[in-house]
Amino acid sequence: MNKACRIVALISAIFLLTSCGIFSDKDDDLEPKKLVNIKQTLKIKRLWSAKVGDDSEFLRIALRPVGDGNRIYTASHDGVVSAFDPQSGRRIWRTKVGIRLSAGPGVGEGRLVVVSKDGFAISLDSDSGAEQWRVNIGGESLARPLISGESVVLQTIDNRMRALSIYDGRELWVIEQSTPALTMRGSADPVLIGNTAIGGFDNGRLVAANLIGGDIVWESMLSPPKGRSDLDRLSDVDGSIGVVGQDLYAAGYRGRIAAVAAESGQVLWNREISSYEGVSADWNSVYTATADGEVVALSRRDGIETWRNNDLLRREPTLPVPFHTTVAVGDLEGYVHFFSNLNGNAVARVKLGNSAITAAPVVVANRLYVQSDSGNIAAYEVVEDRPKRQAPDTAADES
Repeated sequence: MNKACRIVALISAIFLLTSCGIFSDKDDDLEPKKLVNIKQTLKIKRLWSAKVGDDSEFLRIALRPVGDGNRIYTASHDGVVSAFDPQSGRRIWRTKVGIRLSAGPGVGEGRLVVVSKDGFAISLDSDSGAEQWRVNIGGESLARPLISGESVVLQTIDNRMRALSIYDGRELWVIEQSTPALTMRGSADPVLIGNTAIGGFDNGRLVAANLIGGDIVWESMLSPPKGRSDLDRLSDVDGSIGVVGQDLYAAGYRGRIAAVAAESGQVLWNREISSYEGVSADWNSVYTATADGEVVALSRRDGIETWRNNDLLRREPTLPVPFHTTVAVGDLEGYVHFFSNLNGNAVARVKLGNSAITAAPVVVANRLYVQSDSGNIAAYEVVEDRPKRQAPDTAADES
């Protein structure tokens, strides 16, 4: 048999095995779980929607809405930054920064900061959208900027956390951690507790630094690398970090979720759960989406698992975000799911569009804001079922 005949025979055998179902079970296991009908027990109303910019699907960038109590701000991959009225959705201003964006916006102290794909940080006036300054920070960022006092804190994918002056973008301090041979694409949003900025790094560490001078207050190994290969030793802290009071909660990929005391870095409890999305928290629970798409709630006090929902297996759910009496989660088909924060049961589902939602929903006041990868934003609220007041029976009252 010549070489061409052998190739044809091999291809035919592969098709024959496939048609017999040899690989079908394995292929089905890798497919996103199909959604089933749910009994909608919570009414969710879309208040308004708008187009914020161009498509960013499959890019895994960190662009999502933010609010300051007066406006909702958005940024798009094609460099459009906008401010909206949270009540009506009316666009207040729109600025084109002329460069592709990868993270933001962050808001505070009358400023709005976004970061470009090629490593520029850009500051805008939050009232007018006018550009204040633009500086090269030397690395791409996939984390929302943190603004407080006179500082803008940025986390870049080269394993650096740095602070810039809010006035002119001048670098105030920088912290660098060792970078493993293999890392996930992403960065954890830095968070602030008091005057301490806390960031997660690709080597599995949490690092707390004084906001004023950048002095390191403590370091904590959240997710120690395990295994022999570089792939096995992935331990990135890339997802969101939750903060409640003086405690913070973080997750490492292929590692664990831990509660950490903000003043000392002491680990209060930890659980073996791998998450790329990180954690969110309310006063009672800590929430996460596992690497394979399960939504999990843990007791904030001791880390004991309280419920687990597998409705979104392999559907690439976003970080679950506490909203009203639920947690809200986006998925790869443009759905927003609402699960009871008490038992994890699905109570509502809405669809923003056909494009994936990879950025976590954002809660501002009593509204939920969701931005899809196609560059659309929508605002939602819970509709309360209240009994109608009965008109008084005048005749009966008079008698």
